[in-house]
Amino acid sequence: MSTVSADVVSAQDTRKWTSFVGDFLIRHIMIVVMLLIVAFFAYRSARFATPDNVLTILIAAAPFALIALGQTLVILTGGIDLSVGSVIAASAMAGAWSAKTFGDNPLYPLLAAVFAGLIAGAINGFVVSRLNVPPFIATLGMLTLASGVAYVIGNGAPINGLPASYGMWANTGVGGFTIPVILMIVAIIAFAFIMRRTSYGLRVYAVGGNRLAAEIAGVRSKRVLFSVYVISGLLAGLSGLMLSSRVITGAPNLGQGYELDAIAAVVIGGASLMGGRGTIWGTAIGLLLIQTINNGLDLLLVPAYWQNVIKGVIIVAAVAVDVWAAKRRK
Repeated sequence: MSTVSADVVSAQDTRKWTSFVGDFLIRHIMIVVMLLIVAFFAYRSARFATPDNVLTILIAAAPFALIALGQTLVILTGGIDLSVGSVIAASAMAGAWSAKTFGDNPLYPLLAAVFAGLIAGAINGFVVSRLNVPPFIATLGMLTLASGVAYVIGNGAPINGLPASYGMWANTGVGGFTIPVILMIVAIIAFAFIMRRTSYGLRVYAVGGNRLAAEIAGVRSKRVLFSVYVISGLLAGLSGLMLSSRVITGAPNLGQGYELDAIAAVVIGGASLMGGRGTIWGTAIGLLLIQTINNGLDLLLVPAYWQNVIKGVIIVAAVAVDVWAAKRRK
């Protein structure tokens, strides 16, 4: 009997361990997908898993991280911001114009880019929260408007011949990292704390989960909606400055299509486009996943047109896996 009892206990322990491992993998499925993709590229390219290449991935991810964080807040409320790519362009042109006009002081481009992003975000927020225009339509209109403004600022051409100081915002190294990478890390940690530990984060989730119930509970949903679009615009403005500072040029087509990668990062990270579900850390994983795929395909010398096909397939597969894992968790 003692042998049978021992066998039963051993079988129960094995089932518990298997169940624990299975639950852990399901709850962290995107990390598992990320590690598999990293392992594949590391196997195929000796240059992939090097410190220099990791830094390259982080530098490429930094501007996307800013707009993805803003997009996360917007999507958590059940909205969407299609304008961030054009706001990046308008902010970059505003920053470049100020550098061209006022000279070497790097503070002016920063203020100009941030102000341009804030204005665009405030207009989006007002139209959505006060005029009750659907976010898709409101931000689609801003996409066109901001793109037009970007070309107007430069008279239809890029702004070149900028002072060398303009490049400090993207190219200055601090402790082995550039300013955009440091800003990305600080922003991710800060927004993760805000969304999990503050009443503002709870209000954002409440508005996205059930706006009517949130209003009955005393949440001023219009203020929350206005604020998330302002934050999205502000972060797009900073992203525009970082991108244009990297090449010390203002380009009116900068940021084109970036909103799609930002939305993809948020959705890959587990957020629901219906609102109320998603995390900052999930967005960070989705962002790094996309940038890792971009970098790995470049190292493997995959043609650009095939890169889009492969990336699209991987993104859809990753989201499908996350949806499957979410159903299993329930």
